[in-house]
Amino acid sequence: MKKYTTVLFDLDGTLIDSGIGVTNSVAYALDKMGITPPPRNELFKFIGPPLVQSFKEFCGFDGEQIDIAIKYYREYYRDKGILECTMYQGVIELLKSLKSKGYEIALATSKPEHFSKIVVENKGILPYLDYLGAASMDEKTRATKEAVVEYTLELCREKDRSKIVMIGDRHFDINGAKSFSLDSIGVTYGYGSYEELKKAGATYIVNTTKEIDELL
Repeated sequence: MKKYTTVLFDLDGTLIDSGIGVTNSVAYALDKMGITPPPRNELFKFIGPPLVQSFKEFCGFDGEQIDIAIKYYREYYRDKGILECTMYQGVIELLKSLKSKGYEIALATSKPEHFSKIVVENKGILPYLDYLGAASMDEKTRATKEAVVEYTLELCREKDRSKIVMIGDRHFDINGAKSFSLDSIGVTYGYGSYEELKKAGATYIVNTTKEIDELL
């Protein structure tokens, strides 16, 4: 196992289970646009990717429709959905352990920066973060996972990429890491499967937060 100094964490599906808030927000947006929302289990695919990408890929929306959908999504998310989430078991214990071992910890999430900060503050995660890397609020200038990872790397003190590892639950996280020659740890307790993470080329795959701690 390589000796890492810095850990980048995805947020949704890795540190927090945001399934209810995200899917409620998507359903609200679709309903406001006159579209009958599909069953909740079909909306979980919205967790992870940037909203621009999701509404385009999953709903076939164009530029103006995407802007309208995001506006409605945020109406619900800002008032209710943002706190319709729970922390995964063992997250705080993991973060405490990593800090005690001297790791620097960064967030690298496709959730917009303003909302990300509210969530990590509310859940007690913020004190363990050295850097907060997130998408831009317009979700256009820093929208892709690759752009978020690049931005987060610019914030980090560690510049040797062989000493930085990305942790996430979807192929977006693994691909974002690979784009900058970072190792990655895929977690199966979120919204991505073992098969998805393996196919994406995750360096390691684990099933629990305790396994992350043991691995590092």
